[in-house]
Amino acid sequence: MVTTAGFMALAREAILSAVVVFGASSLAIAQPKAPSAAPAGGSNPFINILTAGQGGVYYPLGGALSNIFAAKIPGAKPSVQATKGSIESLNLLQQGKGEIAFTLGNILALAWAGDADAGFKGRLDRLRGVAAIYPAYVQIVATKESGIKTLADLKGKRLSVNTLGSGTELNARVLLDAAGISYKDLGKVMYLSYEQGIDLMWKRQLDATFALTGLGTPALREFASSNPINVVEIPAAIVAKVGVPFLKGVIPKGTYKGQDSDVQTATILNYLVTRVDMTDDLVYDMTKAVFESTKQLAAVHPAAAGIKLERAIDGMPVPLHPGAQKYFKEKGLLK
Repeated sequence: MVTTAGFMALAREAILSAVVVFGASSLAIAQPKAPSAAPAGGSNPFINILTAGQGGVYYPLGGALSNIFAAKIPGAKPSVQATKGSIESLNLLQQGKGEIAFTLGNILALAWAGDADAGFKGRLDRLRGVAAIYPAYVQIVATKESGIKTLADLKGKRLSVNTLGSGTELNARVLLDAAGISYKDLGKVMYLSYEQGIDLMWKRQLDATFALTGLGTPALREFASSNPINVVEIPAAIVAKVGVPFLKGVIPKGTYKGQDSDVQTATILNYLVTRVDMTDDLVYDMTKAVFESTKQLAAVHPAAAGIKLERAIDGMPVPLHPGAQKYFKEKGLLK
């Protein structure tokens, strides 16, 4: 199991490794050759977009990207594939079974390091960065009748931590560990997708769910519209204890019905990543399409309003793809 200390050491090592590579080669590195499962470019580029479960933010944004790529990239044939989350998506990308993927930043760092405990059998050296996008917020939502108001109140309660081995579940372990809570302290741990967890909350078979996603997740918003809830705080001291890549954040009051005050929490940046063998032109076109379509993406989900060009390369745990580099150089983010 990845402990808090071990997790942070691995993440920092992975990020440092990427920084060293960047500095040694001005963001360009030798590209290992590997067979591609689909055309990496050309007149009719296939673009399989790897997302996550349909109840989160990645999936609807993936659908929006599919429409954007189809409209803005000549001959593109985009598709969207739901996965179990960042870990599965990155493994599929490494295997050539996708062209672009959404991922949590710390999971991307662990993939680059090849951390076995996180679900990676080896270093995923074919991954290349496209851009940092919007921040994901830790959102622990409990039924009011459960009496859960703090992290300590989770002890003895029924908590869904997302699917086993997913990026969200790994981060649930890390944050609970930092708060001095293990899975053994809980009344019952359930490994459910966002949709499945909320469904059991409707049925009063679950007390709380752990989500790491954009604000205003539809499944949580729908539940809160008809059921009294508590949004559980992640204190700043816990965020500081875990450290980078976690940062302090706030779930603004009114994000969910019945949430009458701001709630302190933890955030992690999300990223878009691609494969090393994708053509520079195609990755350039995809990167440009993303940042020229932020209003369209935000119309699909408000979390996408957090996509900002000025922070597109912030904290990137893996080397940027040359196609993305080209776009960011044009925009003055890189020299």
